Amino acid sequence: MYGNLPRLIGVFCLVLALPAFAAELTRAEVTDLLAHAGKEHPADLRRRDLTDLDLSGLDFRHADLWGADLRRSNLSGSNLHGLVLDLTVMTKVNLSRADLADTSIFGVSLMHANLSRANLSGSRVIAVMEGADLSYANLSRVDWAADMKNQSMGLMRANLKGADLTGADLSGAKLGRAMLRHAKLAGASLRGADLFSADMDGADLSGADASGANFSDAKLHDAKFVNTRLLGARFDGAVNVPAEVAAGAR
Repeated sequence: MYGNLPRLIGVFCLVLALPAFAAELTRAEVTDLLAHAGKEHPADLRRRDLTDLDLSGLDFRHADLWGADLRRSNLSGSNLHGLVLDLTVMTKVNLSRADLADTSIFGVSLMHANLSRANLSGSRVIAVMEGADLSYANLSRVDWAADMKNQSMGLMRANLKGADLTGADLSGAKLGRAMLRHAKLAGASLRGADLFSADMDGADLSGADASGANFSDAKLHDAKFVNTRLLGARFDGAVNVPAEVAAGAR
C-alpha cells in the first residue's frame, strides 16, 4: 500500500494526530503510572500524546509505549531497555545517554533527534534518522540492515542521511543497504561492520577504524577515508572506491 518508509511514517503521524488518540499527561501522571506498573501489568502509554514533556531519568522498562507521540520530549538518561517502540513518533526527541539497548524501533521518525552517547547496542531499527545526533553512541551489534525478505512496501531501511555518528561505536553493526549519505563517521569504530550495498556517498570516515568492515557493493562517491584504518576491509563491487583506499585495504 505504501511505497516507502517515509510515506508509512507520514500516514501514521496523521492518524496519531486525530483527537481519538490524544491523551495529554503530565510528568507526575506518567511517573505515577510507572510506579504502579510491573512486568505483567505494564504502564499503559500506548498511543498517548507525550509531546514536549520532561521525562528525563525515568524507568520505562515496564511500560507500553507502542505508537506513543514523543515529539520534542526529553527522555535523556531514561531507561527504555528492551522495549518495542514501533510506530512511535520521535522527531526532535532528546534521548541523549538513554538506554535503548535491545529495543525494536520500526516505522519511526527520529529526524533531528538527540541520541548522543545513548546505548542502542543490539537494537533493531528501521527508521528515518536524517540529521540525528548519534555522536559517541553505543551502536555495537545493532541490526539496522534492510530485510530484503520483507519489502512489500518498497525498500525500508535505516535512513541516516546527514546524521552525526562522530566517535560512535558501530563495531559488528549490520547496516546493509542503509542510507548514510553525508553521514559524519569521523573517529567512529566500524570494526567488523557490515555495510553491504550501503549508500555512503559523501560520508566522512576520517580517522575511523573500519578494520574488517564489509563495504561490498557500497556507493562511495566523494566519501572521505583520511587516516582511516582499513586492515582486512572488503570493497568487492563497491562503486567509486579511491585508489588509495583500495591499496590500504590490502
